[in-house]
Amino acid sequence: MTDAALFESILASLPEIVVVTGACILLILGQFVRKGQEHFLVYASVAIVLIAALGTLMLASEVRPAYSGMFIADRFAAFFKFVFYLATVLTFLLSRKYADIEGIESSEYYVLLLLALSGMMIMASATDLLSIYVGLELMVLCTYVLTGFLRQQRRSNEAALKYVILGAVSTGIFLYGVSLIYGLTGTTQLDAIAAAVTSDPLDPGLLLAVVFIVAGLVFKVGAVPFHMWVPDVYEGAPTTITAFMSVGPKAAGFAVILRVFLNPLIASSHVWIIVAVIAVVTMALGSFVALVQDNFKRLLAYSSIAHAGFALFGVVAGGANGIASVMLYLLIYSFMTLGIFATVIMMRNGDFSGEDIEDYAGFAKLHPVLALLMLLYLFSLAGIPPTAGFFAKFYVLVALVERGFVMLAVIAVLLSVVAAYFYIRIVMVIYMREPVRAFDPALTPFVRATLAFTAAGTIGIGLFPAWFLRLAQHSVFGG
Repeated sequence: MTDAALFESILASLPEIVVVTGACILLILGQFVRKGQEHFLVYASVAIVLIAALGTLMLASEVRPAYSGMFIADRFAAFFKFVFYLATVLTFLLSRKYADIEGIESSEYYVLLLLALSGMMIMASATDLLSIYVGLELMVLCTYVLTGFLRQQRRSNEAALKYVILGAVSTGIFLYGVSLIYGLTGTTQLDAIAAAVTSDPLDPGLLLAVVFIVAGLVFKVGAVPFHMWVPDVYEGAPTTITAFMSVGPKAAGFAVILRVFLNPLIASSHVWIIVAVIAVVTMALGSFVALVQDNFKRLLAYSSIAHAGFALFGVVAGGANGIASVMLYLLIYSFMTLGIFATVIMMRNGDFSGEDIEDYAGFAKLHPVLALLMLLYLFSLAGIPPTAGFFAKFYVLVALVERGFVMLAVIAVLLSVVAAYFYIRIVMVIYMREPVRAFDPALTPFVRATLAFTAAGTIGIGLFPAWFLRLAQHSVFGG
């Protein structure tokens, strides 16, 4: 690599360098932060992410290949990186009060979130199966530790252990698929694989490799049959980390899925059969199992599985509109999911966790404004107009119909009706039950800011969906 090429590569990966360097500096400075001054960690972490976001914005104007074709900075990667920034910054803000309540005082918490962010950023820009693996491992290793961060709680330790074991298995499956791809094509770069695949898309060895890679990637988005870890991990992890994982790593997984399967393996029609079956089964399982959940976090875990299935319908649709619909879906999902988790986090105060659905009985009578925000997020998750969640599902359905997958669109609508029930059930508990306790939400300025921002995003995209869809379309593989 020449000096000029090295400089261009460093420039293309500057946001990632900023985040990793900032995490290392924060790890050192964190050792000098005294008790009661932990807010410095939040401000510093947010500043690091904002600097990286500025760098991403500056680089988004053109396509910048880097590191001998293993990395690229383009509008597609920039779109996903801003979703990651959104999830990470709001997690930082939600963590300040929550960390005090749970006794999380170490700077490593914020450092691990930054390193997980850097892994997701690498995944969004990776154009080689090995660089995808590097970003994937950096992300999941950090989330393993963050899941078990509440070391004094048994369920947190159990969740981390399950996550590590199942995650290691899925990573091994993914790497086996990569090895098969390399053996069949002689390369791990996505563009080179595309050229090799075109010559013989129905090669049995290639299809086997596709199955293994699909299995490794759908684990990261919580799709069936690799969804088993989601409910236990979501319930056992610190709620702020659950909020982070429900948005950031899921979006990173979809970024890789879109790059891999809508580019090099598009010639293999069998891929769409596999993904279509996974999408239907995933949404069906998530929707029906969520109906019987009493724990709010477990319900949101199965809700997350159902939403992953719906987003996979956009992957099945393919094409520019299908990709854009998935991207828009993930952006909207980020706002409404972080918003609803913020309401759960604000209920964690003293010895009250707010994790049971019945805990919210009569909430609207004592805190009508907060109840209205919960109503907004729940209606958006259910896809009820005119919230942003309705348009997220609408554009995926349009992409399916345009490509002739009418039956899949009908199935998606029917399953959405099922999913709407368990969201409305929570609304009924909030509005139609009498209060059984006094509520004392932990409404810090950071939590208020998070609720205001996520509510504005949920309403704003619902009012101007076409503008955000054009932004997603403009970002499809560099536009």
